[in-house]
Amino acid sequence: MTEPNLLADVLSSLKSIEARTRLTLPESRRSGVIAELNQDVRAIIITGARGVGKTTLILQNYPQEDFLYFSADNPIIAGCSLYDIGEAAFMQGYRGVLIDEVHYAKDWSINLKALYDAFPRKKICASDSSAIILRKGMGDLSRRFLVRKLPLLSFREYLILSGVCASLPQIDPFSADKKSIQSVLSKINVMKHFKQYLQMGFRPFFLEGMAQYQEKLVGTIEKTLTQDIPFLVPQLSENHFRLMSAVIGYLAKSSVPTLAVNSLCNEWEIGKEKLYQLLQALEVAQVIRIIRKPKDHRLHSIGAKIFLHEPATYEALAGNTGSVREAYCAAAFQEAGYTVHAAMDEKGYDMIIDGKTTIEIGGATKKRKKADFMIRDGTDVPTTGVIPMWLLGFAW
Repeated sequence: MTEPNLLADVLSSLKSIEARTRLTLPESRRSGVIAELNQDVRAIIITGARGVGKTTLILQNYPQEDFLYFSADNPIIAGCSLYDIGEAAFMQGYRGVLIDEVHYAKDWSINLKALYDAFPRKKICASDSSAIILRKGMGDLSRRFLVRKLPLLSFREYLILSGVCASLPQIDPFSADKKSIQSVLSKINVMKHFKQYLQMGFRPFFLEGMAQYQEKLVGTIEKTLTQDIPFLVPQLSENHFRLMSAVIGYLAKSSVPTLAVNSLCNEWEIGKEKLYQLLQALEVAQVIRIIRKPKDHRLHSIGAKIFLHEPATYEALAGNTGSVREAYCAAAFQEAGYTVHAAMDEKGYDMIIDGKTTIEIGGATKKRKKADFMIRDGTDVPTTGVIPMWLLGFAW
């Protein structure tokens, strides 16, 4: 048990840090992305890629006077357990605690469970950018804590946060009505803003400008490799970190979105088991996006296609922007909650959405082939069987 005077000093310091953090919050907010925040839900864990806005979302939805916010990677709490900090906060009258980067805390799942059980009238909100840690540590928490993922920004959210429009409707791309499309097109220059969105619009730090966005995105990826991946894969060496960086660089610049496993293993003198571990970790840490064929449930699989998780990464790494179309379509559907699989045979179409709807992806001259829908870049209005690519960004 932590000494009471030490806890009092820690809580005082944490509240000062929180106050300074809240002063930097933007006025704009992502509304409605996680409906359960600050409602009647007692306990919730929010996951999501680094830099997607979890901290901002939490602080904007929970009032400062009623909740204690802190990050578990702050060194001043190193000598305290999460339980002791939570208990001390509740004894001071706080309605709840808000814990960022929860996986950095020792025995975090045990402590959260104990807090939940010991204080049935209090609220607990935790966040984490390392989804596999949550899955490994959930245990009994799965019956107590709601788990929600904060997705990348949609095109619709990008337009609202950038001040182009005060509000815009969500639209089902497969059944968009004429009135909704007219409403959007009458308010904004869709094609101009969609191009900007693909280059720098998937995380809230786009508000700082293009150069800063690309720099922060690259920095976020590097931080994910060095700080998150070690939690996911045991016994990492410097060679493994270099290999992961090489994989990212190769995918950014290659016109073929896949990897040659045998060549990588030989070149980097690494076993297949370790390579598959690293690729799985990159996928779970939301650095890459592996698109598999239906019924491909193999533990060791690189899928049919591998894209960088965020489409803007291709621009940030001066990569092959020819991959952005498919990377964006895969990202948009998955972030909106659809399941995405690669086609069994690309002679007919590119991808299968929710196990039933087939799509082909391309520009103005691309043929629909046998697909149910053509997702077309460079067009602003839908026609029979054709969905403008920008419209996917209104699905969430």
